Amino acid sequence: MTDPICPVALTAELIRCPSITPEEGGALVLLQDVLTHAGFACTRVDRNGTPNLFARWGAQGHPKTFGFNGHTDVVPLGHPADWTRAPFGGEQAEGRIWGRGACDMKSGVAAFAAAAVDFVRDTPPDGAVILAITGDEEGPGHDGTIAILDWMAAQGEAMAACIVGEPTCPEQMGDMIKIGRRGSMTVHVTAKGKQGHAAYPHRARNPLPALVAYLDTLARFELDQGSAHFDPSTLALTTIDVGNPASNVIPATARATLNIRFNDLHSGASLSDRLRAEADKISKDSGIELDLEVHISGESFLTPPGPLSELVSRAVAAECGITPRLSTSGGTSDARFVKDHCPVVEFGLVGSSMHQVDEFAEIAQIHQLKAVYSRVLQDYFA
Repeated sequence: MTDPICPVALTAELIRCPSITPEEGGALVLLQDVLTHAGFACTRVDRNGTPNLFARWGAQGHPKTFGFNGHTDVVPLGHPADWTRAPFGGEQAEGRIWGRGACDMKSGVAAFAAAAVDFVRDTPPDGAVILAITGDEEGPGHDGTIAILDWMAAQGEAMAACIVGEPTCPEQMGDMIKIGRRGSMTVHVTAKGKQGHAAYPHRARNPLPALVAYLDTLARFELDQGSAHFDPSTLALTTIDVGNPASNVIPATARATLNIRFNDLHSGASLSDRLRAEADKISKDSGIELDLEVHISGESFLTPPGPLSELVSRAVAAECGITPRLSTSGGTSDARFVKDHCPVVEFGLVGSSMHQVDEFAEIAQIHQLKAVYSRVLQDYFA
């Protein structure tokens, strides 16, 4: 029997690849080498300069195909001088492994890759295992997981179920599985008036009162009170920009930005319609044109509690000694793309250090995560 792959050692190797979005940094090359050596058929699915990797062990098109989705790209370092450990060093100390991506989510990729390689070597299943790994989850995402799924559809590749390895646990290893995510949209508002002298406001058309009135209306919105599996939707005003350095000039334009995280009681389209309707009212009353530019980064989705969440919950309980909560909290992830392909849930490490200076992961938790993934594979193919 071949020695098992150590997920911590693989995490360290991945951390040493400087893969800040959109740079591949050698991470996917490393992962492809590991998987190819274990008998996985690997294909680079790069699109528009975005690096992606598809790997499958087993027969194409097998109805019992379990998938994993993750990313090897990481966010920027911030100020490198603020780091007390080498950000791409993969240092192990104090029971932790340190470096950018240690938590989010090179450890998750390493844990599943190690579990999958050991599983297919030791107990080859009647079925297939797929890894869909992108180098563009932290960036725009247009040519990352979406590109892999597009390629899979064109090639007749399919997953019957999928787990995403994002950090999901708020406090304790095993305390949360994500079975859905809120939708997310960003709205840029531009109020258009006419510049003029502040001493002669009747000769100008000040866009600020109209913009302020609109933002006040939005700030008082109660979008909903939550739904069966989701908390109430939220609307946050994130910036107001005029860029006017002169106190005696009425500006011609004023801008603001807001972000909405919405549950399954709404769609991006329905919220856009509501925002535009309110803008039209303000514009009609004030004579100031309000233009809205809406970017919907993902719709809300839910994988209803059922076989997949039960499979993962049993594995988590067995390996972590805790029954996980099923949640839809947090931001967005690439699960929002996978959900159009097959049922998907998310499970990974405690995420307390992700995107922070001196990012780290607990070494013991990485071993636990591999054990959870191993049990998921064993039980799925049993």
